[in-house]
Amino acid sequence: MSVLSTSRPTLPNDQNASGRNFDAKELDALEHVLASGTLTSTKGSYVKNFEHAFAEMLGVKHAFACASGSAAVHCAIAALDLEPGDEVVTTAITDMGALAPILYQAAIPVFADVDPQTYNVTAATIEAALSPRTRAIVVTHLFGNPCDMDAILAMAERRGIPVIEDAAQAFGTRYRGKPAGTLGTIGAFSLQQGKHITCGEGGVVVTDDDALARRIFLFINKAWGYGDAQPDHYFLALNYRLSELQGAVAYAQLGKLERHIAARQRAAAELARVGNLAGIETPQTTPNGEHSYWKYAIRIDPAIYPGGPAAFAKELASYDVASVPRYIQKPAFECAVFKNRKTFGASSFPFTLARREALDYTPSRYPGTYEALAHVLVLPLNERYEAEHCDYVVQSIERAAALLEAGR
Repeated sequence: MSVLSTSRPTLPNDQNASGRNFDAKELDALEHVLASGTLTSTKGSYVKNFEHAFAEMLGVKHAFACASGSAAVHCAIAALDLEPGDEVVTTAITDMGALAPILYQAAIPVFADVDPQTYNVTAATIEAALSPRTRAIVVTHLFGNPCDMDAILAMAERRGIPVIEDAAQAFGTRYRGKPAGTLGTIGAFSLQQGKHITCGEGGVVVTDDDALARRIFLFINKAWGYGDAQPDHYFLALNYRLSELQGAVAYAQLGKLERHIAARQRAAAELARVGNLAGIETPQTTPNGEHSYWKYAIRIDPAIYPGGPAAFAKELASYDVASVPRYIQKPAFECAVFKNRKTFGASSFPFTLARREALDYTPSRYPGTYEALAHVLVLPLNERYEAEHCDYVVQSIERAAALLEAGR
């Protein structure tokens, strides 16, 4: 065990300037927007420039900026024009912002189990959740590690089901050399405060399908046909536009993305030393994948460290290392919106349209999900981590491990 540093470095925090990479480029872009007086993206140029650059970076035909990562998922779901009661297979280890859009489109989220080592859904777990009412699959590349897309896409293609990639945490993630978000039918990204690049809140939706692109564009714009000869509000939709101020920051951030990913990957390589400790497993990258490390998620063996991830997090807090045991405290289906079906007033809609089996959240159906949450400890990480920060985190984990193991 290495000796814990006597001087505690302040770890960069992505919730403030210490862990974010803003400079004159963002300020110059913001100044330009304010000087123009045009803050709406329907008249400005920064959001459009960002969309074009984002599409070019990923090698896709269409990219649309929107108000948040949740909005991006909502746009993707809405683009499929589902019927009320249609089912969307997804994961229970995700943010509620990736599930609420399904309900808002009157569809039913059906949860697939996950691989407890990668925390991701697999072709096998998705297939077990399918039914004749399945109309879409959402795969989440959790923590920046890609799902095993070959098997998932082959299974989905056989059944004619579109795949939406939730790439909110997966900027720069690749599978067989292709960027996450470009492998399925639609990809959704997040520009929220803690992501690889940020403008505070924001999202991006990408696709190569022209018809879906049209619906995504319209859904962001209240279904108003900007540029049409005789525009109208063609269907029910929202205002999910990004402002020019956010677009200016996002456009400046995009030029830094490659550096941010490389910095995170370097830091992850340094943090991997914790894998030398008994009972600690470092992140497992999917074969043929490239991890972009939104965060650094390790597995803790409670048989070796009493109290598991929660006890570890408590010890690390005494060294000012803010870690998150379990990532989310419970599977999404245990939240009140699902357990109590709290949606629109007292209606329980759209759950009233669901098959009984689709609402069966019996824990024994999700062994991988519960095992994953019971073992995972999420360590902080961002592009401002240097070797000294990684050394301190590793030393803190070594010290915490020794104390916990000694207490067995």
